[in-house]
Amino acid sequence: MKKLIILCIVLITNTVLFAQNLNQFDANGQRHGQWKKNFTKTKVVRYEGAFDHGKEIGTFKFYKNIDNKPVLTATKIFNNDNELAEVVFFASTGKKISEGRMRGRNHIGKWVIFHNKSDQVMTEELYNDKGTLEGQRLVYYLNGQVAEDAQYQDGLLHGESKWYAENGTLLKSATFKLDKFDGAYKTYNKEGVIATEGQYRDDVKCCVWKRYKTGKLVEEKDLDKKG
Repeated sequence: MKKLIILCIVLITNTVLFAQNLNQFDANGQRHGQWKKNFTKTKVVRYEGAFDHGKEIGTFKFYKNIDNKPVLTATKIFNNDNELAEVVFFASTGKKISEGRMRGRNHIGKWVIFHNKSDQVMTEELYNDKGTLEGQRLVYYLNGQVAEDAQYQDGLLHGESKWYAENGTLLKSATFKLDKFDGAYKTYNKEGVIATEGQYRDDVKCCVWKRYKTGKLVEEKDLDKKG
């Protein structure tokens, strides 16, 4: 009985000391040590993590308040050598939604987004140091087949984009310049046979456009020709 009483005293003392050490500031007013904040006027945890003189360190956990219970919505693991954090977002079921790196609120580098109710990758995309899309962005069907293959420059569609059917058949290709149609444009039927082709110039149809039926040319029109 005496040992039980001593154990209870130790546990209570440790709990009190831990609570006293939470949410502290250093001499310069910077957050320092372990922090844990609740949603306003509740006892439900909103986030928890540690600071080193104002700098986030280690693992932070962020929660949603669902039915007055904390449900994990994201984790951030901070790098001591830079401002980047490895981030994972979660659904309320605990399933992973997406993962990648962030600097502040900006996505940086490669990000992966997963299909709903599946571990299958839905989207792979790249972000530059400004947090905007840069380079190739791939979207996948649930079976793993590429649905869309697009190129970006500073957050804008730039270069050739392609769209595919679930069986891998090419359905459409288009060329963009800074988010506008500019260059070759083609569509295909469900068998992958050419259906239409033409050109865009600064988001406007131009030059020669052709229409096909079962692969045979049935119409041709020069949009630049006057009269």
